[in-house]
Amino acid sequence: MELSAACAIVTGGASGLGAATAEYLRQKGAAVTILDRDPRGADFAEIIGADFAKTEVRDEDSVAAAVAHARNVMGRVNVCINCAGTVSLGKTVGPDGALPLEPFRRTVEINLIGTFNVLRLVAAEMAKTPQPLACGDRGVIINTASVAAFDGQGGQVAYAASKAAVAGMTLPLAREMAPLGIRVCAIAPGIFGSPMMQRLTAQDHDDLADVPYPRRVGEPREYARLAAFIIESGYLNGEVIRLDGGLRMR
Repeated sequence: MELSAACAIVTGGASGLGAATAEYLRQKGAAVTILDRDPRGADFAEIIGADFAKTEVRDEDSVAAAVAHARNVMGRVNVCINCAGTVSLGKTVGPDGALPLEPFRRTVEINLIGTFNVLRLVAAEMAKTPQPLACGDRGVIINTASVAAFDGQGGQVAYAASKAAVAGMTLPLAREMAPLGIRVCAIAPGIFGSPMMQRLTAQDHDDLADVPYPRRVGEPREYARLAAFIIESGYLNGEVIRLDGGLRMR
């Protein structure tokens, strides 16, 4: 799919990886609607020439309304990039006893259920497209996993579990969506400079930042460029791509 033909929904597009992706796609000629629960996303959308819909990804009605809004504004929806997510830290058994269930539940609900809630409704919208593009695509869905899905650390149980599930549903989704002409991939970022990573302590960064090369954190624009590459690469499907500088967390 040519980026100039993309009409993209980007969740979590008010900041971090989502914001970088929304901005990059707009620069390449794509139409973009940002879905985020942070109302400040409206100001960012105006700056980059995108549209905005205040959305809670865990809520079916909220997402359905946002998808309908995006379709009405852009004319169609043929790209979905799920960047909305959260991280929670805490060991299953700590000094105060068992980890409270609520942070685990919330992390899974946002990272996994929220991702699936958005993609299922967007995929249903994509499937209504009478004719695919000349390239054959009716749509492209890109979800955000994490290297924690494969190398999760102690204290990351909720986050690692949610992201492992996102990675794990990639191939089944790609197989299900194939008859509809919808491709599904996931990106598994390593250590990136984003608001989510700012929640980690200096010691957490020291423990995690063992990147072989280049020895630095990833830049959100690098995620955006990979997302764009997936959109443009018609033979890329059912794949989880690590974007981590060769990082394998201890």
